[in-house]
Amino acid sequence: MTYVIAQPCVDVLDKACIEECPVDCIYEGERMLYIHPDECVDCGACEPVCPVEAIFYEDDLPDQWKDFYKANVEFFDDLGSPGGASKIGKIAKDHSVVSALPPQAEEH
Repeated sequence: MTYVIAQPCVDVLDKACIEECPVDCIYEGERMLYIHPDECVDCGACEPVCPVEAIFYEDDLPDQWKDFYKANVEFFDDLGSPGGASKIGKIAKDHSVVSALPPQAEEH
């Protein structure tokens, strides 16, 4: 099990979750942050600090955002497990689920 970042994060990228993550498993894409499913230790530190309530435990992910589980997992298909987001910096891509969305910032 792991935590998942969903649609409310798209185009917001607050990054409070990154500061709280003790294992550095939250990576930055172009329009959204992603939690690495193999690096996350399920501590839950990220969830309460998210100002837009975009972070959910995998089993608690709302139905309308179920595709974001796949987006968080598949985002790392070609990256593997880098062992920490701070080593990598911003990644110049997003998952296709995110890329297909219209701009979201106005909604938040």
